[in-house]
Amino acid sequence: MRKLGFFALALGGLFCGPLSGSGPAAAEGLAEGASARIAEVVERAYRPLLKDYDVPGLAVAVTRNGQSAVFTFGLADREGRRPVTRDTLFEIGSVSKTFTATLAAEAQALGRLSLADAPGRFLPWLRGSALDRVSLRDLGTYTAGGLPLQFPDAVTDEAAMRAYVRQWQPSAPAGTRRVYSNPSLGLFGAAAAAALGGDFSELMQDRLFPGLGLAHSFIRVPASDMARYAWGYGKEGRPIRVNRGVLDAQAYGVKSSAADMIRFVEANLDPGRLDPPLRQAVEGTHIGYSRVGAMVQGLGWELLPYPLSLERLQAANADAVRFEAQPAEPLDPPRAPTGATLFNKTGSTNGFGAYVAFVPEKRIGLVMLANRAVPIPARIAAAHAVLEALAAKDP
Repeated sequence: MRKLGFFALALGGLFCGPLSGSGPAAAEGLAEGASARIAEVVERAYRPLLKDYDVPGLAVAVTRNGQSAVFTFGLADREGRRPVTRDTLFEIGSVSKTFTATLAAEAQALGRLSLADAPGRFLPWLRGSALDRVSLRDLGTYTAGGLPLQFPDAVTDEAAMRAYVRQWQPSAPAGTRRVYSNPSLGLFGAAAAAALGGDFSELMQDRLFPGLGLAHSFIRVPASDMARYAWGYGKEGRPIRVNRGVLDAQAYGVKSSAADMIRFVEANLDPGRLDPPLRQAVEGTHIGYSRVGAMVQGLGWELLPYPLSLERLQAANADAVRFEAQPAEPLDPPRAPTGATLFNKTGSTNGFGAYVAFVPEKRIGLVMLANRAVPIPARIAAAHAVLEALAAKDP
């Protein structure tokens, strides 16, 4: 294989050998030509992002047929000159919602809640409010009737949040309109934690992440792992990390590594290796609940028929889908996809950008984590190119 500059591969079967900061190692489990081809596609797709969008560093992880690799570029910290590694912690933004959905689905698998339940069953302070007349399913799929993308600026603590949601009134009947919303998913996660009888962050860090085999994933990064935590970079190029906010843990609070995130993807590709309740939970997040244009909304994940063109994948992740109300057609009953399906989710904070996609029928998946919020069209274009290479037959 030719050398790929300072392109680093952190290895897990698809590319196998000692960790190197300068070039790829020999392939194992796949033909060498296929390994070289995928490495070159990743290089070609992602390295330009560093220059085009002034991205300090990023990590890309791929998996195919149970074999995975992590590719790293650039710096986790410009001032400290720390390179990105397979275990560098990035803020994954709204990709966190897929973990929140998994926790809620586990609560359902254990019989602690039903998605048909009213939120007030678990959050008593909601009783009698408009939000107690919707279901947990509505909260988990952004169809509660028009909850906003963010809480108003004046909502800075728990008391203000409770007052806001108690007086909130819907602008559409529940289940009929999808409005992407951090408060909606945040309340969904809060109800799930209450159903399980614990603190949300502790349930994630002490129960869910270990159950999925994730060693370096956190809501609150402990002091022992702060050296792994990348600095994000905002519009002015200054180092930044996410600010605490109301229901932030549930909606956008996870910090994780490329190595952990590709394990999470592999758990979604093959949930049968998980303990039964968690297997049911992961499978539960693959159920479709409403059709929104060409996309089906699941719990956390957004589903699209596969294969699909770059244009269709871009359209499903366009600003209109994220920032504007969209008609939603409930699936009755909710159901798993019947054909090949791409599951995907974007995530951003002020200093970080993430994208995750996988196709169970092809046994392929991809994770991108960056310490700048790369424009979503650029993330999608790079991911689509790599997914096409992963799905292709070996030369």
